[in-house]
Amino acid sequence: VTHWLCCLSLQEVGPTMVGDEHSDPILMSFLGATKRNILGNHFWEYYVNDAPRVVLNKLESCGYRVVSMTGVGQTLVWCLHKE
Repeated sequence: VTHWLCCLSLQEVGPTMVGDEHSDPILMSFLGATKRNILGNHFWEYYVNDAPRVVLNKLESCGYRVVSMTGVGQTLVWCLHKE
């Protein structure tokens, strides 16, 4: 089974968006993520106040590995893969 996960960060120190309303609740709990809905958005997201490097280290300990990273404006996006 292949799993993909994308992490977003608007800043180098956090917060880090780690999922949407369909994300695995067990993984979100492991990351210490909180579910929120920002006024004006029609969707929910999970976020943590940790810096991206902390989140990426936690995900690596679960078997995820970074396969790509890009910048979109001032937002950084990492795509991870887990077999």
